[in-house]
Amino acid sequence: MRPLLFLALALPAFTAQLEVVRPILSTSDGGASLPSGSAFRPGETIFFSCRVRGYQKTQEEKVRLAYSIQAFDSKGVALVEKVENEIMEEVGPQDKDWMPRVATEVALPPLIGPGTYRIVVNVQDLIARDQAELKAPFEVGGHTVTPSDSLTVENIQFFRSEEDTQALEKAAYSPGDAVWTRFDITGFRYGPKNRVDVSYVVSILDHSGKVLWTQPEPTSEQTESFYPKLWIPASMSITTQKNTRPGEYAIAIQAMDANGNQMYETKAVFSVE
Repeated sequence: MRPLLFLALALPAFTAQLEVVRPILSTSDGGASLPSGSAFRPGETIFFSCRVRGYQKTQEEKVRLAYSIQAFDSKGVALVEKVENEIMEEVGPQDKDWMPRVATEVALPPLIGPGTYRIVVNVQDLIARDQAELKAPFEVGGHTVTPSDSLTVENIQFFRSEEDTQALEKAAYSPGDAVWTRFDITGFRYGPKNRVDVSYVVSILDHSGKVLWTQPEPTSEQTESFYPKLWIPASMSITTQKNTRPGEYAIAIQAMDANGNQMYETKAVFSVE
């Protein structure tokens, strides 16, 4: 019987797949990731980091990675500018389990609504010509403003003082009290670089609609921003006189949008008792 011949086949060496892993989203540098169900606040800074594994090395034991990080809202609109950088390190056999750390800070814009946002990380292995992506979702809580296709004023609320966070259930004041009002302007158009050009004038009316007072100059908001402002928060206050006659009054708001050539008027009722 002729002996069996076994041929040794040359098998390719196993190559690990490039991956982006272990995302951490924290409120402090080096802090633990926020627990499930938690939400960041508009204007807060997110400290983000992750790790990269499955990279390849040169014969000289060198690693070369390129990465980008950017945060997006629920509609895919970028919140901040993209961060781009490279990692070039020499990794010896004793560091075989080492995973490069990618980190940055994301300053959330102050005027964003609640919802699910995400940080997207793209990593390229410039040696293996491989790439990987990670999408890290996070929640944002806070103030809600309903989107509008045209200029409008929403969320008109009355308060006792400038520091109050809880709106009055019944907008009733005594003679001599300060009347504080907050509201949101939305539905305006954007100019270049997301420039907004919005202004408003507030007047006080009596029960018959007669104008008792009008602010002498409009309050204006003319700003640019990377992320388009979804609304303009506004406020005003006026102190009633001690001899103000009890009855029903109203705050009339006239908002103007110069970019969109729009105007909107509304009013909200309060009483002096």
